Amino acid sequence: MKDMDIAEVSRRTGVPASTLRYYEEKGLITSIGRRGLRRLFDPAVLERLALIMLGRAGGFALDEISAMLRPDGLPKMDRGRLDAKADELDHTIQRLTAIREALRHAARCPAARPMECPTFRRAVRLAGAGRFEVAPVGPFKAEAVSITRRKRETGDVHLE
Repeated sequence: MKDMDIAEVSRRTGVPASTLRYYEEKGLITSIGRRGLRRLFDPAVLERLALIMLGRAGGFALDEISAMLRPDGLPKMDRGRLDAKADELDHTIQRLTAIREALRHAARCPAARPMECPTFRRAVRLAGAGRFEVAPVGPFKAEAVSITRRKRETGDVHLE
């Protein structure tokens, strides 16, 4: 494949040209020259951009991504950092799952208003106490997991 100008890279990746210029300024990608006023890139930039997009989708900051990319284009991924980020994503997924289930329960609850529902009120109390960060187990599973966690940490099994 021949060298691509910035418009072609943008078209193929969906990354705006302004973002490509910013990535170049940050040292994440490198142009290999110019054709007129347009930057030229080696086709290998497509894979590098895919790695950057994967990192961004996974919640890595650009500085973290930069630290995992060598100047020669090959990744130098810290497996421990990747594993820690995967754990962080697991935690986020669990928290969002619990919130989703609470919202679904409120939407389908036979109570006239969600705040009249004891199950939904428990979810609200858990969220207010900062304990809605775990995967649901019971009606939202958050309460049961929170009780288990509190029992382990304090020996206290009461929510109120």
